Amino acid sequence: MNSPASLVDELMAQLQGAPLQQMAQQLGTSPEQTEGAVGAALPLLLGTLGRNAAQPQGAMDLFGALQRDHSGGSDLGGLLGSLLGGGGGSAGGGAPDGAAILGHIFGGNQQRAEAGLGQATGLGANAGQLLQMLAPIVMSFLAQRMGSGGMDASGLGQVLGQEQARVQQQGGLGGGLLGSLLDQDGDGQVGLGDLLKMGGGLLGGRR
Repeated sequence: MNSPASLVDELMAQLQGAPLQQMAQQLGTSPEQTEGAVGAALPLLLGTLGRNAAQPQGAMDLFGALQRDHSGGSDLGGLLGSLLGGGGGSAGGGAPDGAAILGHIFGGNQQRAEAGLGQATGLGANAGQLLQMLAPIVMSFLAQRMGSGGMDASGLGQVLGQEQARVQQQGGLGGGLLGSLLDQDGDGQVGLGDLLKMGGGLLGGRR
């Protein structure tokens, strides 16, 4: 069991304590429910990013976005302060725009992802708010990892691809949500162009 800690586990460890309590306050949910919801949302976000980065162009786009928009945000504590202390995470006051980041991560599947998370965790409509809080945190965390590991775009794609595989193997709530999101992509509800844009892992014959 000495495989390196998953990105989900690492990030979850950084959110323990005050950050989770602040999220719970903003959402109006109990700390326990919030922790459970974050535990499902992080695999969903990181797994979807892994899927997006499966295409070389997807990895390049993500790498560019991390370098451009998130490399200054290596202080996760400062980011959490601006996100969670800023009264509802408005884009004012220098906090990153979580809604815009979510749009890039999920594309046309954003509503489906929010609804699935809301149903599975009991957060309901608050699931979208939680994902908006977590999206900039996930991006900042990845920028930090990228900087400290000297990663290039293909290295980033590799790490995220391993994380997606791990999420789907482990199953659980996050893995189930990710699986259902990716499965529904294959039902013709998303145009082929969208699929290619989001990463061709699905087209590689995953059943």
